[in-house]
Amino acid sequence: MPTISSSPEQLGIVDSRQIAIAAPREAVITILADATRLPDWAPNFAQSVQRDGEHWRVDTGAGELLMEVVVDHDLGTVDLIRPGDPSLGAKMRVLHNGAGSAFVFSIVFPAGAPDEAIAAQMATIEEELVTVRGLAEASAAAAAA
Repeated sequence: MPTISSSPEQLGIVDSRQIAIAAPREAVITILADATRLPDWAPNFAQSVQRDGEHWRVDTGAGELLMEVVVDHDLGTVDLIRPGDPSLGAKMRVLHNGAGSAFVFSIVFPAGAPDEAIAAQMATIEEELVTVRGLAEASAAAAAA
């Protein structure tokens, strides 16, 4: 029987942030699942986004990268991953939360990533969560009007 072994040095560092949103889960998922909306809520990551075959080409301002958007509406998941390596990217979950939703954003940093770099990235993610909340709540209000 094979032995599974991993030491903490081989594992990445996982960090998550969450925010309550006064909008239905589907309103939040709709924003997150639309790759063309990335510059609206994650402008520090995506300057622009264009379709590239079955993937998306993201101009980060520091270069371009290919990204795949994997969405499961039933589970409330939206993952922004690198094609061929699903371990790289952002994992987002939108949960039912009373009349609204809870948005959870998780990211895996490489083992040994500097604490300062992680803290800076997570501060940016906190800003993005607030932006998604504003977009989703405005969308839900407009739909209710």
